[in-house]
Amino acid sequence: MDFGEKLMIKPGSSVKLADIDPSFHGDIRNKAAGKDALAEVLDEITPLQEKLYAEKKHALLIVLQGIDAAGKDGVCWHVIRAMNPQGTYVASFKQPTEIEKAHDFLWRVHQRTPAMGQVGVFNRSHYEDVLVARVHNLVPEHVWSKRYRQINHFEEFLSENGVSIVKFFLYISRDEQLDRFEKRLEDKERQWKISGSDYSERERWDEYIAAYEDMLSKCSTEHAPWYVLPANRKWFRNLAAANIIHQALVDMRIETPEPSVDLHEIYRKYHHAIRNG
Repeated sequence: MDFGEKLMIKPGSSVKLADIDPSFHGDIRNKAAGKDALAEVLDEITPLQEKLYAEKKHALLIVLQGIDAAGKDGVCWHVIRAMNPQGTYVASFKQPTEIEKAHDFLWRVHQRTPAMGQVGVFNRSHYEDVLVARVHNLVPEHVWSKRYRQINHFEEFLSENGVSIVKFFLYISRDEQLDRFEKRLEDKERQWKISGSDYSERERWDEYIAAYEDMLSKCSTEHAPWYVLPANRKWFRNLAAANIIHQALVDMRIETPEPSVDLHEIYRKYHHAIRNG
């Protein structure tokens, strides 16, 4: 399956999430097959990320957005683990501080974008400012409605300066979300994840869906496409994310850099001297 082709939101298209099956798993037979396929693609991601770090001519920004309990942390755990922590980091954007509020909404975000050679993961991102800010009326419509265009310009700027951008919207059904909340309540090791807001936000489900649909429709571009990952099946979510990330790295055409020293001189002056010492 070409995961990118199947799951990408085509630029300019109008998105209706009701038309997307959050339990979709394509031609992958079952969980076991999905896990085997994931292991294979993770093995291919590792050397590519190492080359990215060595070459330092490109950067990769992975944006994770999703309905509560859709698995943003799960993608970080099961997919990003293929990458060397040296050169990889995860940034989360929560409620802005007073200093951050005093600047434009992208100010804090730009500071966390990856440098050349790095992979940066946004576990929630600048898109919160057209999601939560919109649903909770934190700013007027004439403010948040301009942000789609501003975000597109920001991402285009990053792309033109060597940052490849892959954006994932993790999509689960309302019933699946409630099942996951229930499992968290019953699992002492995961009860810490539950908060009252998880349930209160469910009351705004339709408002969030409308906000997500506008986000996907207005901000999936050639330089920074959105991919909707059906996430009811965690194993498929992880496999799809890994394959799309792998392709993004392949598309960079990364090359191992040439040595910065004279290897023959190093051998002569140091290595052979030590061997023969």
